[in-house]
Amino acid sequence: MRIERKKQIKQTLCGCDDCSNGDKYFQNLQQIGKDLKFDQELISLSIFLNALGNMERLTILTALKDKELCVCELEAILDKSQPSISHHLRELEKVGLIRGWKKGKYTYYMLLKKELAKYLSNLNQQFSFK
Repeated sequence: MRIERKKQIKQTLCGCDDCSNGDKYFQNLQQIGKDLKFDQELISLSIFLNALGNMERLTILTALKDKELCVCELEAILDKSQPSISHHLRELEKVGLIRGWKKGKYTYYMLLKKELAKYLSNLNQQFSFK
C-alpha cells in the first residue's frame, strides 16, 4: 500500500471510530487482515465456495444428492458435453465433495454427504452471530 493511501486511511479511521492513536489502530487492523488471509479455515471455505460458484456444479451436487449417477446420466441432466461435465466433476473431486469410480466402462459419481455437511457446518460456524 502506498504511503499516501495509508495516511488517508489512518485519518479516516479515527473519524469513523473514536481512536486516540491512528497508527496503532491501523497496525491492529492490518494484523487482523494478515491473520485472516492465512486462516486455514477461511482458505478451505474459499476453495469450497469457489467450487460451488457455478450452476453446473450446483446442479451436479443436487442431482447426486439422492442417487449415484454415471457421467452419461449427468450429460442428459445438464445437456452438456462429456468433456464439460468431466471438468466440473474434477473440480468437485478436488474439493472432496464427490467421489468417482469405474463400473465396467462407465464412471459413476456419488456425493460425499459428510464432507458437504462438514463444509456447511464450518461455513455456518464462521458466520454465526454471537
